[in-house]
Amino acid sequence: MPPPALAALLWLLLVLAGCGPTQVLRGGVEVPSASALYAGAHDPADPWERMNRGLMDLSLAIDDNIARPVAETYRAVVPEYGRTRIRLFLRNLGEPLIFAHNLLQLRPDAAGVTLARFALNTTLGGLGLFDVATDRGLPRQSGDMGQTLARYGIPDGPFLFVPIAGPSTLRDAVGDAADGLLNPVSLVLDPVLTAYTLRLLTVTRTVLGGVDLRAENLDTLDALRADSIDFYARLRSIYRQRREAELAAVRGARRGPGPDDPEHALVLLDDPDAPAVPAAGAAAPSAAAASPPSQASAQRAGARPLRGDAGWARAVLEAAALDRSGPAEPPLPAPPRADPGWARGVLEEARLAQ
Repeated sequence: MPPPALAALLWLLLVLAGCGPTQVLRGGVEVPSASALYAGAHDPADPWERMNRGLMDLSLAIDDNIARPVAETYRAVVPEYGRTRIRLFLRNLGEPLIFAHNLLQLRPDAAGVTLARFALNTTLGGLGLFDVATDRGLPRQSGDMGQTLARYGIPDGPFLFVPIAGPSTLRDAVGDAADGLLNPVSLVLDPVLTAYTLRLLTVTRTVLGGVDLRAENLDTLDALRADSIDFYARLRSIYRQRREAELAAVRGARRGPGPDDPEHALVLLDDPDAPAVPAAGAAAPSAAAASPPSQASAQRAGARPLRGDAGWARAVLEAAALDRSGPAEPPLPAPPRADPGWARGVLEEARLAQ
């Protein structure tokens, strides 16, 4: 067997070895794999859940063995200042695509902001190495083919976990593929550069952007995996919340902020399979009732979701302003003191009324 084929075989075996029933994360936290927690599709918008969970396990195995080490090396070699310049430069290259979709979505205000951002950052910002537009009140807008298709009534379609790329929907996955082929920057450079050079630049930009994004979220994703009872269900919930916020501006529900606006940050990170916290004064649920569906299904499937000390994970999520439990519920209003009827009712209940 030639050396490249042998290396590919060893790599494949290494990846498949990471798709076992459990995974040990940082902090000594052992969690079941996404496939081990599957107990039948229960989400109408996710009919391909069994396949998606398998694709997620494969993606996480590839990430643990390849993408994560590369991202760690990148973060160790390139200082934070350099990583920021690369990130802003790549984002500036994406502004023409956002501008085109803003026009297609009939959002002239967003298109004007995007055009002004691209002009300012390309000139005063040194080809996008510095984001001077945000400092001047021009936040980055959102715009992609998935949004444009949604603007004209194309439904989301089933939830889909795309290998390596992550959570998506069938419509958004098709839109992402179209964006990669119809990028305005590539169309402009096509008559100038050879096909090989253009392809090389496109691949370099895609790979570098992916490595930088993974390096930027190393700690947060690790903490999210360790702090989730069912990482697949939680990641699906997070994706839907963020995507719905982006689509709201397109559908006209409200003018949504750009994806880099602080107000756009995801605050509510619900774990759909976490046990509900009983209200004050309510009776504690039984052990069977408190067991989350995914954990119970994992026990039926033979998986043993052991969990170690995840204190480091909670600290990272709090530092990133990612509140697991969500915002606190507002306190119940106090009974009106002017009406003594509530008092008589309490006394009657206590059998102290005359």
